[in-house]
Amino acid sequence: MAKKRSSHKSSQKAQSADAPRARRHGLRRFVVLVSTNVRKLHFCQTLSGNKLHKSFKRSYREDYLREFTPPGLLEHTFATFRMLFKGHRFRTFGLLILIMVIANIFLIGLMSEQTYVTFQETLDSTSSDIGAENLNNFAKASLLLVSTIATGGLTGGFSDVEQVFVVIIFLVVWLVTIYLVRHFLARKKVKLRDAFYNACAPLISTLIVLAVIFLQMIPIFIVIITYSAAISTEFLATPFYALVYFVFASLMLILSGYWLSSSLIALVAVTAPGLRPFTALSTASDLMLGRRIKFIIRIIFLIFVVAFFFAIIMMPIILLDMWLKSSFDWMTGIPIVPVFLLITTCFSFVYVATYFYLYYRRMLDYEED
Repeated sequence: MAKKRSSHKSSQKAQSADAPRARRHGLRRFVVLVSTNVRKLHFCQTLSGNKLHKSFKRSYREDYLREFTPPGLLEHTFATFRMLFKGHRFRTFGLLILIMVIANIFLIGLMSEQTYVTFQETLDSTSSDIGAENLNNFAKASLLLVSTIATGGLTGGFSDVEQVFVVIIFLVVWLVTIYLVRHFLARKKVKLRDAFYNACAPLISTLIVLAVIFLQMIPIFIVIITYSAAISTEFLATPFYALVYFVFASLMLILSGYWLSSSLIALVAVTAPGLRPFTALSTASDLMLGRRIKFIIRIIFLIFVVAFFFAIIMMPIILLDMWLKSSFDWMTGIPIVPVFLLITTCFSFVYVATYFYLYYRRMLDYEED
């Protein structure tokens, strides 16, 4: 009995000694949980509470002014380059681009070499017709690059099955690129194989967002159709009618630009685990509130950056191709330009996906702060 009493007393002492520690641990967990929930609630209220421009009530500038300092144009451009080329990341992204190129070659195909030769012959005949036989090789290469890209460049035209393959390949590469960038920013080691396994979970959600983007581009399609009809019927020959059409086309383009500026960010936001497509669209719309002009400026600058990529990469390749095939007859059928054009296109797509995600992450980090 004495032994039982002593053991019972010792257990009571141990429990009384552990009780304050357990209370402190429970209090600490409660404080952490409450602070986390308050932070999430504040973030959600920040996003969902800014419902300006959603009704016919006037929105004042001081209500939707967002204190967000976006990265500079060149700063963001070089930050994207650093993300792709720094350390071991270049091997990962390089392997991704190589897989994308191989998938395009086997599932879709390249622009045939004969098509490229036809472009060259057409350019030579056109220059002789207009009396510019002495057009230098640099000018010929520039015109060849522009004509190749403007006429669809990579292939001679897509069939229905090839169009499906194009959408699937670019969607998978988009998701894999964002997955890799997200983990690299979190300083986690990730393999390309794991990225392909795990990144394609929001594929259906991304397709839904793309369908919404297609609907938002209907005003642009209307402008294209009406412009071709106005040209064919000489509707724009009258100055008054031309002014009316210019106002109409401007309003349609502004409307689509307003919608697409947030939907492009929704394409990035929907890749977050467990986020539904329409929730991503609503969140991206609130996130872009008061920031659309800055984002559109960066999209325009991105277009110039991609054009600069094609110029500095493809111009030397076209000049080298012209010299090699004029010097060595056995190299006539080798598709040098189509292969490098496809590689440049795949790299540009990976760059654009990284560019968008870094800008989205910059805005999201500001909201969380």
